[in-house]
Amino acid sequence: MNERLKKLRKSLDLTQQEFADKIGIARGNIGAYEVGKNAPSDAVISLICKTDFSRGRVNEKWLRTGEGGDDNMFIEAPRDEQISKFVGELLKEEEDSFKKRFISMLAALDESDWESLKKMVELLQEKRD
Repeated sequence: MNERLKKLRKSLDLTQQEFADKIGIARGNIGAYEVGKNAPSDAVISLICKTDFSRGRVNEKWLRTGEGGDDNMFIEAPRDEQISKFVGELLKEEEDSFKKRFISMLAALDESDWESLKKMVELLQEKRD
């Protein structure tokens, strides 16, 4: 597991201190885990897997066993969770940001506008395929 922890941290482009701060433990513990001096407890593994990192949540099965290889390091959050995270981040942006203006425009659409938008997206997808 020590190599997977190090690989995880490096894939997130975090120092040991940043990783430790993110999950709420001491930096020295991360170092000890990565060199194999200590093994993380179930509580620490749970902390790692419940933390929302920039690339998503860590796949516990991958972290514990390596199952699925490095392509399965992260699990995709449910759609509602992705939307909630996006909106939370959006609210922190400047008032006149493109994202805020665009979402505001979408919020003003009525049902017929949504149908038109859906048709346009489907046409674009067909042209892409």
